[in-house]
Order: sequence, then structure tokens, then C-alpha cells
Amino acid sequence: MEPTESQKDTTIHLDAAGVKALAHPLRSRLVSALRTGGPDTATGLARRLGTNSGATSYHLRRLAEVGLVVETDEGTARERVWKAATRGHSWRRSELDADEDARVAMDWLESHYLRLLVERQEAYRDHELDWPVRWRDVLGYGDDSLVVTAEQLRRFSDEFEALLARYRHAGQADPEATRIVFHYVAAPYDPAAPPPDAGGSPEPADESD
Repeated sequence: MEPTESQKDTTIHLDAAGVKALAHPLRSRLVSALRTGGPDTATGLARRLGTNSGATSYHLRRLAEVGLVVETDEGTARERVWKAATRGHSWRRSELDADEDARVAMDWLESHYLRLLVERQEAYRDHELDWPVRWRDVLGYGDDSLVVTAEQLRRFSDEFEALLARYRHAGQADPEATRIVFHYVAAPYDPAAPPPDAGGSPEPADESD
């Protein structure tokens, strides 16, 4: 299901409270389910995710408190219909430095997203031969390296985001199009050798699942 008009090109910037609220296995799955599968009730989401509606309803309310999900006007008093508030979310690492619980939550989320990346790639490899050749030739994994300053990496990320935005809905009206998950990570080649700190803050980390 495609995002709604209000979701298409929006992200929410999470503060410490938002990061801590999202850092929960079921809450993270609920946000992803609503973004990819569209609006649903707590009962419907519980069925999709293999949990119970009471827990689902509680965690949806917690996500709503930090702006990650919202109620639609389609439900009833007994069965609310929920939707993802935005296409994605982001946070700025430096804003979490003073909150130890938020840093722990951020670490959990980043490890969780890394596990999802590996699981998706392994699942695709299990089914790769089922896909048409034209798709198999363009799907997969690749990497490269850059020698840049922090500011240059920021500009690169901005340009990359602009390219993603250009193609985000490019095939929406084409019956041959399908949803593709595009993971991207910027990591130092040698994490144990950080360069001198010249000041400035990096852009927020952008997460869409």
C-alpha cells in the first residue's frame, strides 16, 4: 500500500522521549506495519503481527503520545483506526548525549535496524531465483568508500536524500512496480581512529521503517 498524501514526503524528528518510546520490539513493528500496510485497528494489527489486541492498543497509545501514529476519523468508539503519522523518522545523536536512557534506546534501535537489514537480504537470497532476471540484475548489495570531511558528507547525504525523493513514487502508477527497501549507512572505515573535532553537528539520522 502506498503512503497517504499526508505521509508521502514527511518525517518526524524524534526527541529523547520519542526515541525511548520507539525502542520496543512491538512498537517498532507497529510503526513499520502501519507505514507499509496502511491504517488498521488494534485488532487487525494484532492479527497481522501475531500478538494480542490489548497489548497492541496500549503500545499504539504510547506511540501516539510521541507523534509516531495518529487516529483516523474512520473508527468507532470501540475500534479506533490508526495510521502512521509520517513516512519516516529521524533523530540527532548529539541531542541524546545527556540522556543515558535515550542513548541506550538509540543503540537498541540501530542494532534492530541492522538485524532487519540482514534478515531482508537473507530472505531475498532465499527467493532470488523466483525473481525475473531484469530484477535480479538491479537488486542486491554494494558498497564503496569516500574520503570526505563531515561537512562534505552532510552535503552528500542531502544530495542522496534528494535523489531518493525524486524516485520515491516514480513507479506508483505502473503495475510492474514494486516496493523496494533501500538501506544506506555511513560508517567510518576505522572506527578506532576518529579525526580531530572541528565542531559542528551532523544531520539527524533518518530511519523509514
